[in-house]
Amino acid sequence: MGALGDQGRFWEKPLDSLTREQWESLCDGCGQCCLHKVEDADSGEIFSTNVACKLLDLKTGRCSDYRHRRALVPDCLRLTPRSAGELEWLPQTCAYRLRAHGDPLPEWHYLISGDRDAVHAQGISVIGKVVSETEAGPLEHHMVWPGIDA
Repeated sequence: MGALGDQGRFWEKPLDSLTREQWESLCDGCGQCCLHKVEDADSGEIFSTNVACKLLDLKTGRCSDYRHRRALVPDCLRLTPRSAGELEWLPQTCAYRLRAHGDPLPEWHYLISGDRDAVHAQGISVIGKVVSETEAGPLEHHMVWPGIDA
């Protein structure tokens, strides 16, 4: 049975029909959306970094103060059913992105597998791969270049 009890396979419904609780439960806890990005001023291209928001708990991959995150981090982005399908920097495995494009959740997603740690076991989460912005220094020193393994 899914993580939210007897609600059926709600994650297969259109995103704009989900309750707030259902929407929030789509997050697999990978932490990738909480990594800082760098935008090339000339091309507009967005590059990933290995620098996490100061609120990201590096041991769990979850926000340490989710309820107050937007007050504490004003540029924290609030995902919506519309933006989830438009943000190209969201990881290919992101449930919000997948569902916005009408794609199914991966088998390891906890709503299907029942295992909250599956995202970590699959190597998809940021745990053990990132540094907090409170210790990182300049973001330009932490860019992750496409096609190059760090």
